[in-house]
Amino acid sequence: MIDRRSFLLRSVAVAALAAGPACHAAEAGVRRTGVRGLTSAIEIVDDVYGVPHIRAQSIPDAFFGQGYVVARDRLFQIDFGHRRELGRMAEAFGAEFVAHDAQARLFHYRGDLDAELARVPADVLACGRAYIAGINARIDEVTADPTLLPLEYRILGVAPIRWDIRDMVLARGAASGNTDDEVRRAQLAALGLLDLDAVIAPLMPAHPLSVPDGLDVSKVSDDDLGVLRLGRLPFGPNTPVTDPDERSGRLERANAGSNAWTVAPSRTASGRPILANDPHLGIGGFGPRHVAHLMAPGLDVIGGGAPGLAGIMQGHTDHFAFGRTNFHIDQEDLFVLELHPSDPERYRHAGRWERFTRVEISIPVKDAAPHTEVLRYAVQGPVVSHDPARRRATAIASIAMQPGGGGSFAMIAINLARDWAGLQEAFKIHPSPTNFHYADTAGNTGWQVIGFMPVRKRGEGLMPVPGDGRYDWTGMRDHRALPHEYNPAKGWFASANQDNLPPDWPADRIPAFDFRDPYRYQRVADVLSHQNHHTLADSVALQHDTLSTPARQLVALLPAAASDAARPAVTMLRGWDCRLDAASGAAALFEILWRELGHRMLDLIVPERAKAIVTSIGPSVLLGLLAHPDARLGADPAAARDAMFDAALVAAWRSAQAQLGTDPAQWRWGTLHTLRIQHPLARIPAIAAAFPPIEVGPTGGDSYTVQARWLGNGPGWSAGGGASYLQVIDVGAWDNSLMLNLPGQSNDPRSPHYQDQVATWSVGQLQPMLYSRAAVAAHAVARLTLTPEGSRP
Repeated sequence: MIDRRSFLLRSVAVAALAAGPACHAAEAGVRRTGVRGLTSAIEIVDDVYGVPHIRAQSIPDAFFGQGYVVARDRLFQIDFGHRRELGRMAEAFGAEFVAHDAQARLFHYRGDLDAELARVPADVLACGRAYIAGINARIDEVTADPTLLPLEYRILGVAPIRWDIRDMVLARGAASGNTDDEVRRAQLAALGLLDLDAVIAPLMPAHPLSVPDGLDVSKVSDDDLGVLRLGRLPFGPNTPVTDPDERSGRLERANAGSNAWTVAPSRTASGRPILANDPHLGIGGFGPRHVAHLMAPGLDVIGGGAPGLAGIMQGHTDHFAFGRTNFHIDQEDLFVLELHPSDPERYRHAGRWERFTRVEISIPVKDAAPHTEVLRYAVQGPVVSHDPARRRATAIASIAMQPGGGGSFAMIAINLARDWAGLQEAFKIHPSPTNFHYADTAGNTGWQVIGFMPVRKRGEGLMPVPGDGRYDWTGMRDHRALPHEYNPAKGWFASANQDNLPPDWPADRIPAFDFRDPYRYQRVADVLSHQNHHTLADSVALQHDTLSTPARQLVALLPAAASDAARPAVTMLRGWDCRLDAASGAAALFEILWRELGHRMLDLIVPERAKAIVTSIGPSVLLGLLAHPDARLGADPAAARDAMFDAALVAAWRSAQAQLGTDPAQWRWGTLHTLRIQHPLARIPAIAAAFPPIEVGPTGGDSYTVQARWLGNGPGWSAGGGASYLQVIDVGAWDNSLMLNLPGQSNDPRSPHYQDQVATWSVGQLQPMLYSRAAVAAHAVARLTLTPEGSRP
């Protein structure tokens, strides 16, 4: 356990630490020799925005450079995540982390790691090895010169761990996918209230729900999720701090998405394609993207990458631009296993009693003896719950745990592709569900859904299923079984996590039923369909569009005859343009009213016995019941709706007054809807002192506007996620392209690039995405040369 007193004592050293070198800016002009893993010298040119431009003589060396610079700028972020995925927290932080390590190791691949690496094309694998060598080279440097270490290491008293190529196919992640949704539906079915699941999230596309044959829903409980319920890491003296991955958990899964659109030359003012993309991820902790430019003969790619994952996820090469949004494929299922009455290490499957595969692991523990843990695996996958007393266990089938399901090298393959045909080969090693957007210098545009889809014997993955063999997976389909479009006639296409399956898509190949409400897409489509001369500025404006379709629909439903107490709210909302701007008082009132209506509608339609399960209401469901009240609201649905609506308006007005003051002219949505970025371990006093929070300030938007700024955890109104990386690419005229990466490229508060992009992000102003040698040279601020081991100085 981390001792509270030791952290308080260490905090006195923060002032001295802050006086250390200003991160990589202090290393400008340095020539480092004897670097292991390089084959020839590389040059790294940092521009004024903190973007490193890596110039190498071979493609693998360019990826070495990417590994090196991400470790230079984000070492603790990638090291902490890597340590957690490998299940090596307890060895650094103590016994309280053993359960988390065991969970992580349960989701390690137990097949042949060498065979997994052999699946990867040789040129892609060489780049992956080089990327890891680049990370390790930076670790070697900071180990040799501790003044270069990020502050966290001296505060926490730990050291970074070295990376290995086999780790890239070993750790698969303990994501639960939609298994908690499966459990919820079974619990509602046990209450005879399965129809209430559609209140939370109607299936998209529409599909009837039924209980799988052989599933006893009365026995399904949250306990069936087992170790998937483990939750936060136990840092801190009393209260666990926000886990660095917490924001990518349940909250983010409910909101995360992205916007992307591609506009063909026929509909742009320049006659060149434009590709825009703004991935929506958690905001408030470590930045989810790091921008880099990789150059070598045969490679010239720039854009945002995920720290710790080799390659560029969104950006452009010298031939094409590319972006991505989340598609939806149900890639996890929960299987319920019957244990043998006298031997809990056996379970029923295919008419026989099979024995679990047992793996005994030893977890190193700081200041204690190693902990021994037994991990179990069934035919379907890792066993997450094992309860001999109930003769019950549950196992997870996951695409990630299948051979070839890791996906750590997919971005490299995409970056190495030269055209649309080459990308089709790259997609074969990309398992995660994605709408891939494409536009090339010849004027072609394309959209391809990529990802792996399980083939089930029976069922659709919507509820837990018996693990007796009847519902097992029989294989996987890749992107060739998923929709695509090339040079669409309408001249544009967009994705915003909506159901974009073609209308005639085969029912037996529907990949999921949890697509998002189409509000963001509808707004994007409305704008693009009316712009015949689309520009980069138009794309930037659209990325920051705050028009709310739910607000428009709600305002149209405001009661004609409101009570005296409700009339001020009705008047304010009727005079509103339905834009969720930070400076709008009506936007604040709308958000407060929206929450009031949701709570009150749930109180009306959800029986007491289901209230603990049904705790949210889908926006389309709420608006539908307000527009067309039905028997769920009681004997006189319209009267119940009217009374509830009026009461919500009164309560919202009073709540706004309490939170924003008695003068409605002074109300602002941004007063409530603010954004703060702080270190994920900020509840540790010394960390909080060394990493002061970044106050981004007021922001507009919400979950359903194109400028997505969804609400964070808790009862407040602060933003929890949205677009922190944005790009708008002028295909072919690359230096015109724009980007932004909040809060900055570096995680080190001593760096000038720690929060240098906050001000521009706050006002929706993107910066140049410098690309050509001339443009980079004109804005260069630092140069670093790395030479390989054994080379002459």
